[in-house]
Amino acid sequence: MKRLALKTLTALLLSSASVSAFADVTLLNVSYDVMRDFYKDYNPAFQKYWKAKDGETVTLQQSHGGSSKQAMSVVNGLQADVITMNQAPDINILAERGALVPKDWAKRLANNSVPFTSATVILVRKGNPKAIRDWKDLARPGVQAIIANPKTSGNGRYAYLGAYGWALKQPGGNDASAKAFVGKVFGNVPVLDTGGRAATTTFMQRQIGDALVTFENEAEMIAREFGRGSFEIVYPTLTVAAENPVAVVDKVVDKKGTRKQAEAYLAYLWSSEGQTLAAQNYLRPQNPQVLAKFAGQFPPVRTFTVEKVFGSWDGAMKTHFADGGVFDQIYTKK
Repeated sequence: MKRLALKTLTALLLSSASVSAFADVTLLNVSYDVMRDFYKDYNPAFQKYWKAKDGETVTLQQSHGGSSKQAMSVVNGLQADVITMNQAPDINILAERGALVPKDWAKRLANNSVPFTSATVILVRKGNPKAIRDWKDLARPGVQAIIANPKTSGNGRYAYLGAYGWALKQPGGNDASAKAFVGKVFGNVPVLDTGGRAATTTFMQRQIGDALVTFENEAEMIAREFGRGSFEIVYPTLTVAAENPVAVVDKVVDKKGTRKQAEAYLAYLWSSEGQTLAAQNYLRPQNPQVLAKFAGQFPPVRTFTVEKVFGSWDGAMKTHFADGGVFDQIYTKK
């Protein structure tokens, strides 16, 4: 009887170990709102790849919202295995407040952990009735610009820095003239939505505003949903390059035991399939061969990085977006 009981217990333990070895794994990707469409395409591709490679089924969950709000949710306990943002500060804050990632997180993947980029562009109504051709036109009287809130959204932050950087680079441009110019632009903003997708809803569905400042890849989502003839894209003469960094959230994956899967999930963004899916969603891939293949959908555009014009993201955040910073000084709440 004892022998039988021992055999039964051993069989149960082996069965449990076997189930555990092949148990489904769930990963949570906390991202910003404009990336919903890309990850709808990317997640099934990764699941198929990982199943073939490792025999494991990975369940992928998404959380989307204004980028800075999303980052703070992770700082405050949201159990993200990976974080995929549109600016470095929203990952740096995980290192600064809780050591959720190491300070050198950007060095762990290629291209400073930026698998693809976008550009900040201006969308206008069909026919461009207000003749908006460049940043300067967003400061004209009688023009309403829809821009997400730079205090809560990376999308809005890039819009602000794009306009400010453009003004700095004009003949005779300096911080005083740039501040005055951006003040005029935001004086024409009737409402500040918390994220880029909410700003799109304001512009396209609520039909508020003459122009929407957003990412180039968001314009493709709008085209798919509302039709390509419903708006036009204006590429400014100079605009800011939007970089999209990614990172594993170390404290979470080590607690959950999901590091291997989380690292593979991010690494696959640099695969040929990941880069192709990025290009198909109008994100500019880092792979030069994939970029060349899709060159027809990416018009040449003069861009600058935040680091090049503002010195660093940390400096830009403190100067422009901290409480009492330049943005607070120039924006009057409607």
